[in-house]
Amino acid sequence: MARIVVVGGGYGGVTVAKGLDPLADVVLVEQKDQFVHHAAALRAAVDDVWEHTVFMPYSNLLERGRVVQGTVSRVEGTTVHVFGQDPIEADYVVLASGSSYPFPAKYSSSRTVVAKARLEQLHENLAAAHSVLLVGGGTVGIELTGELANAFPDLDITIVEKADSILSTPGYTDELRSEMARQLDELGVRVLTGSELAYLPPYNVGELGRFTVHTKAGEAVEGDLWFQCYGARANTGYLDGTDYAGLLHPDGTIRVGANLLLEGHRDVYAIGDITDVRESKRADAARQQARVVIANISHQLEGGAPDVTYQPTKEWVILPLGPNLGASQLVDEQGETRILGPDQTAEIKGTDLMVSVIRSQLNLP
Repeated sequence: MARIVVVGGGYGGVTVAKGLDPLADVVLVEQKDQFVHHAAALRAAVDDVWEHTVFMPYSNLLERGRVVQGTVSRVEGTTVHVFGQDPIEADYVVLASGSSYPFPAKYSSSRTVVAKARLEQLHENLAAAHSVLLVGGGTVGIELTGELANAFPDLDITIVEKADSILSTPGYTDELRSEMARQLDELGVRVLTGSELAYLPPYNVGELGRFTVHTKAGEAVEGDLWFQCYGARANTGYLDGTDYAGLLHPDGTIRVGANLLLEGHRDVYAIGDITDVRESKRADAARQQARVVIANISHQLEGGAPDVTYQPTKEWVILPLGPNLGASQLVDEQGETRILGPDQTAEIKGTDLMVSVIRSQLNLP
């Protein structure tokens, strides 16, 4: 039976592993001891109950295959090397190692108990704080603002964004920006656009400590806590110094063909945040790419060609501002872009944050 090693147990990785489990000997290698539902991480940053909800075990994911907790040190050909363990030989490798991002949007620790302890400390710090600074007015900064404002309505919140508008990344409409700006104003959030900090606060992210910083224009911003809401980075360091290093871009993403095979290869795929597919890095996109890889490897196992190609999907933006506010930018069947308001956004994502969907995928009750 063919062996398939999947590197990374995020949204794309678990989809591939589960989809190919009936067809091959699947080994999922994941650094963390539990699945982390990052789409709900910002609510976990302010809510004691959600602190536990975002962590889910891998124990029920695979019926035939296995999950190996470990850190991949390098991939040579189709051999996956894991620190402290024997190399895993494979017929096919799927790279799905995702990206890193500053706390609390993502957690660096591989141990759930450590991540939970850091969240508990953050909850204590937020309860004692009077004002918070968020550096970055993209989707993470705005979504975290909504969670903070809902959980701590008396908290003074300031967003500093160096671009001339919030949501400055291409792809967002002016209508969405205007609607989110209106809701932020309604919450009493101070938004400084076209403002870059001259220096960062002298404390770690999420650490309690009074500070004053200045923008390059000289405007003062005070706070008791601050968060860095920018700085995503593809997790592909384990490919440095390997035969695959030449396929890496400076930002850490890797070149893939339309069928999601690494360029020049027939047995190594990549999906999710680490690919150079020109679209926003979203969980639903990673799952769609995973389905393409499942189809292609299935064809190859039957002696066929990996001829299924990935077409970037319509960019849907679901942006909660806490459980009750937010806005969404959707593309309808006619190709027209529509903006949905708070009620519809909460219905799509704001209340449940897709937890039930993920638990079902992991075969959890």
